[in-house]
Amino acid sequence: MRTYLIRRLLLVIPTFLGISIITFLIVQMAPGSPIFLKVHKPGSAGGSAITQEAIEQTKKLYGLDKPLPVRYVLWLGKLATLDFGNSYKDHRPVLEKIGETLPITIQLNLISILLIYLIAIPIGVYSATHQHSPGDTLITLILFVLYSLPSFWVAMLLMYYFCGGAHWNWFPAAGMNSYDARTLAWWPWLLDRGWHLVLPVVCLSYNGLASLSRYARAGLIETVRQDYVRTARAYGFSERTVIYKYALRNSLIPIITILGALIPTLIGGSVIIESIFSIPGMGKLAFEAILSRDYPLVMGILSITALLTLLGLILSDILYALVDPRIKFS
Repeated sequence: MRTYLIRRLLLVIPTFLGISIITFLIVQMAPGSPIFLKVHKPGSAGGSAITQEAIEQTKKLYGLDKPLPVRYVLWLGKLATLDFGNSYKDHRPVLEKIGETLPITIQLNLISILLIYLIAIPIGVYSATHQHSPGDTLITLILFVLYSLPSFWVAMLLMYYFCGGAHWNWFPAAGMNSYDARTLAWWPWLLDRGWHLVLPVVCLSYNGLASLSRYARAGLIETVRQDYVRTARAYGFSERTVIYKYALRNSLIPIITILGALIPTLIGGSVIIESIFSIPGMGKLAFEAILSRDYPLVMGILSITALLTLLGLILSDILYALVDPRIKFS
């Protein structure tokens, strides 16, 4: 296993390089320029007042006067020493800004992943063991509806109906804690944090829940048709024992596969949800960085996201062998 892990970790390097080249080109060649946003201050006299010399000086200041390959090599050289550069917006180190916001986004995503797996697997098991029943049909309908709803629209609806105004004032509309949260003891503080996270977590989770439960259903239906499951039934084991002891474990592999893809999906969803609910996480930071064409910050966030995704894929591979002993690390 150690050899396999070392080999997979070494494969992360060329994979990350490929991802970084593509993302660097997309970010640098996207419409809009940080120079334009920098020199056109709101309320300034206009473009005529800006000299070409000022534009060239600003380009040189940020290294944008160099060709793209040179810029990429310079960025990669800094990255090798864990130097993500400084933000164009406030000149603070990118790593420091990401370090302040990443724990919040990870917290949101871990809660969402946990809820998705805890709820989706029992739903999938019920649908597979009650195939084509009225309950299975109703669950399928609800999940397809949930899967088709865009998260930003659901977030706006939840805020409209459950965050005061003309309807119920059950949940806060913004932030991670109340203003006086620092004065609270540990348990009330935790309850306050959970109260603030209910709606963002719901918005992040329902889509993954809908898709994962369908995968769980399809995987279990395929597994219960195997010979060893029929043999277990012939031995007289109860249906509960057959499903949960023999069939479910072998049907988990497709669900584990999704874990690697779920991480970038949730982080991408965080960009929208954190912006709507004013949560100071990495998603909101990424949204603001894209709007301001803050190249170092955008590349830093994309690099961290790529690394988390690659680590999620390695974790999926490890879980394969734990769930199915027939899979060997080789």
